[in-house]
Amino acid sequence: MPSPRRLTSWITTRPGELGEAQHAHLAELLATCPDLTVLAELVSRFARIVTEHHGRDLDDWMSSARAAALPELDPFLRGIDRDYHAVLAGLCLPYSNGPVEGVNTKTKLIKRQMYGRAGFRLLRHRILLA
Repeated sequence: MPSPRRLTSWITTRPGELGEAQHAHLAELLATCPDLTVLAELVSRFARIVTEHHGRDLDDWMSSARAAALPELDPFLRGIDRDYHAVLAGLCLPYSNGPVEGVNTKTKLIKRQMYGRAGFRLLRHRILLA
């Protein structure tokens, strides 16, 4: 019996990337638990929506997830509901805030490295040179 972490890893991994033994073991486990089978299918469908930017399918997926009545998905669905328009935009639009987040991360790293060593002028200079 695999650990919950390992089983989660198998469910969230692309089927083509699983080894033959892992795939067989996962299929055996899914066959014994109908709720787990439903969960694995929902995870797979959501992964396709995210990777292929099919935001138009989000409402159908959410309806299916609610109909499955899996309590483990409730917090996730509430989070999507709370920020629905942002989630939909993230799934539909080709834009990404990745570059901005990268600059923020780099700036914070430089700030942590400079803590207690020099004043604002040197920190500003290092950020501008980075």
